[in-house]
Amino acid sequence: MHSDVVVIGAGQAGLSAAYALRRAGADFAVLDGDAGPGGAWQHRWPSLRLDRAHRIAPLPGMPLPAADPATPASEVVTDYFTAYERRFELPVLRPVAVRAVHRTDDGFLLRTDAGEWTARGLVSATGTWTRPFWPAYPGRELFAGRQLHTADYRSAEEFRGQSVVVVGGGTSAVQQLIEISEVAETTWVTRREPVWRRDGFDEDAGRAAVALVEQRVRAGLPPGSVVSVTGLMETGAVLAARARGVLDRSPVFDRLTPDGIAWDSPARFVRADAVLWATGFRAALDHLASLHLRAPGGGIAMDGTRVVAEPRLHLVGYGPSASTIGANRAGQAAVRELLRTLDADPAVDRWSAEVVTSA
Repeated sequence: MHSDVVVIGAGQAGLSAAYALRRAGADFAVLDGDAGPGGAWQHRWPSLRLDRAHRIAPLPGMPLPAADPATPASEVVTDYFTAYERRFELPVLRPVAVRAVHRTDDGFLLRTDAGEWTARGLVSATGTWTRPFWPAYPGRELFAGRQLHTADYRSAEEFRGQSVVVVGGGTSAVQQLIEISEVAETTWVTRREPVWRRDGFDEDAGRAAVALVEQRVRAGLPPGSVVSVTGLMETGAVLAARARGVLDRSPVFDRLTPDGIAWDSPARFVRADAVLWATGFRAALDHLASLHLRAPGGGIAMDGTRVVAEPRLHLVGYGPSASTIGANRAGQAAVRELLRTLDADPAVDRWSAEVVTSA
């Protein structure tokens, strides 16, 4: 099979890019590894209600529908993405897992579990959900209780009456810690002292955060976590949990034992039935390994969404475009630049000025 442009992934970033390609009248296809619409949102834990989720930005060209705030965010976003694909007749093929991408004389060869695909240009929008990060700690293999990652979490009820250690300083860690603390005894462990934001997160703060992440990816460094730049928001749920003592964090332990976690200095032990590793995710870019894009700093050097070493390849939902709002803008900007690179119809240039502002 062949398309002028192939988009890999149909989450927020991929659908934003697909919308821009549809508006441009381009020949394109979207290959998505999931069985159905919804991107990473379809996999989020059911107890994550809409009113407790991070801000969900609407996709370009179609507002988010009104919904009961108590509805699981996964349901709302999955239904919305499904309707979006249908409304704009986006050519999403699924489930198609892209295993490897190779250069050709006139573009790329994609090896997938559904056969080979060729394309002149490529937008990779694979996100991070499929690459949960499990840190190495002494004694992990000795711990006799349950260990799970944020990606595996479903409900606090699984831990009722237990002693649970939550490791991680991100938003998901805080959300899951608060939920679990209502039915279990919890211990919160983070590498650094959490930084809380009391003043909201306005446009200036957003631009500053994006600039810091963009600086890293331009230098070929891994993007780093969003929370390391933005801090954690003090919501009503956070204030209530703090009053209950739930957010009294401890530094990272020195080792796991068969029945808990331990620190050496000062000596301390906490018994645990389960350890929840809310330790984040890494960019899912294994399919691009054969292109040898990694810079000496361990990341991929970027100029906006364009990969410096391969101008026919754009990464969206990576680095500064990892947020839902950033993904919208990046998907459209990537398409505009990519089509120019591929010597698209000049009419695209007249359209591109409009598409940047449509988010």
